Amino acid sequence: MANSNAKGDRRERELVNALDEAGFAVMRAPASGSATERELPDVLSGDGETFYAIEAKSSAGDPIYLTGEEVEALLFFARNFGAKPRIGVRFDREDWYFFHPADLHTTDGGNYRVKKEKALSDGTDFDEFVGNSEKVTLDEVGDDGPDQSVLDVLSAFERGDLDKEEAATMLE
Repeated sequence: MANSNAKGDRRERELVNALDEAGFAVMRAPASGSATERELPDVLSGDGETFYAIEAKSSAGDPIYLTGEEVEALLFFARNFGAKPRIGVRFDREDWYFFHPADLHTTDGGNYRVKKEKALSDGTDFDEFVGNSEKVTLDEVGDDGPDQSVLDVLSAFERGDLDKEEAATMLE
């Protein structure tokens, strides 16, 4: 058991360091509540405009579970602190993904679950979380395909009517 705690602690420190490098003020709560009677989130962070209370979970397997009590404590703390509650999940060989607790699957027993597939498809990745990018879905991009003029240039190149430089110039 100590080994899984050590890995979880290492993952939390990894998240703290990444948030720090991204320009956030960040602190890791001491032992996530075991050092105090109050349940605390694992990580508090903010960039001067947005503040987060983060419950961080990592797993080598699939899925990640959170108890209803963990999520309720996170929501309570975040509301009273003025922060946005987030669940940060990290699967082995993947980056961090973030969810609002309401976006997670609730089990029949009142617990919460995040599957790796859901994290990769629906989660907010680290770059988007810290404001370095914005997720664009295929539905938002559309299904129109390339312009006909681009297809004409590529076809002419493929037939040998244009050399590489001419095609590149026409596509600029």
